[in-house]
Amino acid sequence: LGKQARILILDEPTAALTEHEVATLLALLRDLRQRGLACIYISHKLDEVFALADRITVLRDGATITTLATRDTDKAAIIRHMVGREISQLFPRRITASGAELLRVDALTVAPTPGAPARLQNISLTVHAGEVLGLGGLMGAGRTELLMHLFGAWGTRLAGHVTLLGQPLDPSATPTALIAAGLALVSEDRKRYGLVLPDSIGINLSLSSIHRFRRGPLLDEEKETQANRQYFTSLRVKAPSLETPVGTLSGGNQQKIVLGKVMMTNPKVIFLDEPTRGIDVGAKLEVYELINRLTADGCAVVLVSSELPELMGLSDRILMLHEGRIAAEFPRTEATPEKLLHAAMGKRSRDDRDGRDEIP
Repeated sequence: LGKQARILILDEPTAALTEHEVATLLALLRDLRQRGLACIYISHKLDEVFALADRITVLRDGATITTLATRDTDKAAIIRHMVGREISQLFPRRITASGAELLRVDALTVAPTPGAPARLQNISLTVHAGEVLGLGGLMGAGRTELLMHLFGAWGTRLAGHVTLLGQPLDPSATPTALIAAGLALVSEDRKRYGLVLPDSIGINLSLSSIHRFRRGPLLDEEKETQANRQYFTSLRVKAPSLETPVGTLSGGNQQKIVLGKVMMTNPKVIFLDEPTRGIDVGAKLEVYELINRLTADGCAVVLVSSELPELMGLSDRILMLHEGRIAAEFPRTEATPEKLLHAAMGKRSRDDRDGRDEIP
C-alpha cells in the first residue's frame, strides 16, 4: 500500500489470525475496495470469501472451473465445483464404539526448559480406541505444546504421569522410541517438521518406518517400493510417480504424504495438529475420511483444530485449553460454538454459568 498499489493479492492472509483479527482485516479490505483498490483474495475459508468477494473463481487441478457472482451462488455450490462431485456432508464422521483406553495423562505439568515457569499445568485426559478427542483453544493456549511434549519433542516434565497402551512412558523417551511404542504425530508445520521437501515421495513415505524394510545390513528396496506404492495409490496422491520431489506437490498432496508416512508406522495413538490447515475442501474431505478409517481400525486420534465446525464435526469429546490448563470438557452432543469460545477465553457460557464468570 505504501507503494501506491492498485491491485492487492492476498494468499491465505488469515491462516494465523484470531477471529477478531480476521474481522479487522476484512473490514480494512472493504474500506480499501471503497477507495478503488482491486483485491484478489485467495482462501480456503469460504466464510471469508463470501463475506468479502464480489465474484468467486474456483480452481481445480490447475484449471479454472467456473467464475460466479457471489450473490448468485452459495457455499454448497462452490464446494461442489471445488471437489468435482456432490457433497452431502462436510464432516462425514462415523461414530465407532469406544474401546480400550490407549492413552492416559494424569496431572501433567510441563515447563519449556528446566527452571522456567510451567507452560502446561495439571493436564489430565484419556483417549480410547476408536475415539477422536478434540483439543481446542485460542492460539497460544498450549495445544501444540501438549502434543509435542507427549511425543517427546518439547519441554521438561515437572509433574504427572503418562501411560500408553497400559505401559508407563519414561519422561525422557525420544520420538523414535515413542513411534516404536505406537504413538505418532502429524505436526501443524508439515514443511518444517513433516517432510524432506527436496526428496522424493517414496523416501518421505517410508522415512519413519525404514527399519521395516531391512534385509540384514541392507535395504530391501523392492519391499519398500511396494509398500510406498500401496499408500501412494490408496491415498490418491496426485503426482506423476513415487520419484516426484515432495516440494513440488500441492499442500493437500503434501499432507497426504505426511499422513501416509505416519500410517506406515502402524500407530495406535495418532496426534493430528491442524491436519487440514492450508488445504482445499476436497483434500479436507479425504483427511476426514482417513480419520474415519483410522478409528474404524481401532486407532485413537487426538485432533487439534482452530476451526470450530471441524472440531465439533469430527470429535467424540472436546477439551478446551486456556492458558495451559484444561478449561472445560464437552461431549459431542453438548458442544456449541458459544460454549467452546467461552471456555477458550476462560469463561463459562450462558448455558453453564452459575453466577461465576471464571472457570475454576
